[in-house]
Amino acid sequence: MEPVRPKILLVEDDNNLGMVLKNYLELNDYDVTLERDGILGLAAFRREKFDLCLLDVMMPNMDGFTLAEEIRDVDPDIPLFFLSAKTMKEDIISGYKLGADDYITKPFDSEVLLLKIKAILKRNEEMNKPNEVTEYDLGKYHFNPKLRELSINGKTQTLSPKENELLKMLAEFKNDLLPREQALKRIWGSDTYFNGRSMDVYIAKLRKYLKEDETIEIVNIHGNGFRLVVPA
Repeated sequence: MEPVRPKILLVEDDNNLGMVLKNYLELNDYDVTLERDGILGLAAFRREKFDLCLLDVMMPNMDGFTLAEEIRDVDPDIPLFFLSAKTMKEDIISGYKLGADDYITKPFDSEVLLLKIKAILKRNEEMNKPNEVTEYDLGKYHFNPKLRELSINGKTQTLSPKENELLKMLAEFKNDLLPREQALKRIWGSDTYFNGRSMDVYIAKLRKYLKEDETIEIVNIHGNGFRLVVPA
């Protein structure tokens, strides 16, 4: 029985680049659906189950950033790469704020893109492997990483895989320093500047989830990492 090939949604309005990239990825054992604009891409995403999305930013009918927001509404955890000729820092940061796993500027090396895809899919596979998980009491909260549940006073917040893994690491290092580089490499796959900005977005989300217990705090240790402060 042949292994199931990972499914990739590629949304790219440049016909030549789209076909070249589709053929290249298919030669490397990926099942690729190519759509030409954001509206068609969103319809495909709602119709099928994908393992990763590659989105051009500048497209007719619906741009890549808008498409990413729509995709995140359907599946907040699917790995998502932007492909773009827009190289301004503000555009790149906007991409990461939408939860992108990578922002790749054109022209790019297809082999490097392939390696990044493999790394992200392998990371997700490792994160979703069943394993023996300790549950944590964090102040008034109870955290169950296996179920990805954070509970307080009868209310339960279901965390995304990245939120869950980040809070789990913070809990493992409770009242101690969680090195920024260590968290980035384990959860994001590398400690690049833009992955760091992405992690900051997730830290802000966790702070929001934990705000009902004022004794708990996620402290930013500037330049080094984070510390989950929980009273003894």
